[in-house]
Amino acid sequence: MRLRSGDAGSMYLASDPVATAVELEDVSKTYPGGGGTPALRGVSARLGAGTFSAVMGPSGSGKSTLLNCAAGLERPSAGRVRLAGEDIGALREPALTRARRRRAGFVFQSFNLVPALSVWQNVLLPQRLAGVGPDRRWADEVLARVGLSGRKHDRPDRLSGGQQQRVAVARALAGRPQVLFADEPTGALDLSSGHEVLALLREAVDELGQTVVMVTHDPVAAAWADQVLFLADGRVHSSLGDVSAERVAAVMTELSAR
Repeated sequence: MRLRSGDAGSMYLASDPVATAVELEDVSKTYPGGGGTPALRGVSARLGAGTFSAVMGPSGSGKSTLLNCAAGLERPSAGRVRLAGEDIGALREPALTRARRRRAGFVFQSFNLVPALSVWQNVLLPQRLAGVGPDRRWADEVLARVGLSGRKHDRPDRLSGGQQQRVAVARALAGRPQVLFADEPTGALDLSSGHEVLALLREAVDELGQTVVMVTHDPVAAAWADQVLFLADGRVHSSLGDVSAERVAAVMTELSAR
């Protein structure tokens, strides 16, 4: 497994003439029962295809809400979301579900593996649920990439936490998503296992051309990304292209002191 730290890059905003994987245009989100306080307030951003983007901010800044709206897991209260060029906010169920299954892959902090299924069955499950014939050769390749070819018949309870998260990465990649969304993918892992998972996401971008959007609270994790988008109070505070753990930590310290 080839390891690599994050490269410098730039946040792809609306004026940049690059291929866009995720576009949010004046997106706001208010939850029922939330006292009328918006979780997102007029957020606009463009994330380029084939890049690794991290989303950061203090607790309650709207990070996970942004990811959920961008991925079609939640509908914004206002504004427009385009995923791989498709205006997913205009879709009704079940068209939205089909678009999400076709265009997005997911890695969550809690792994979300099915305990009764083997590693192999978990990797193929999203394609089966989407009614798509699984690409078994590609699934074999992604299992090899995450270093688990020899564990494909094991169930999740036979694996460590880091191995389970690597299965989750393989599952997300097996469907060839246009965008892979990761919500705190290293939050439940020790330092070594988290490093392995971040290296896999970086490798997916560098070698497979995958687009990755990751929510994290960890400056070291964010340093693997090409660019970081910072949120505060539901708004875009700033973006960082020349990424390092020290620069990310400095911005987070500034935001936490507000």
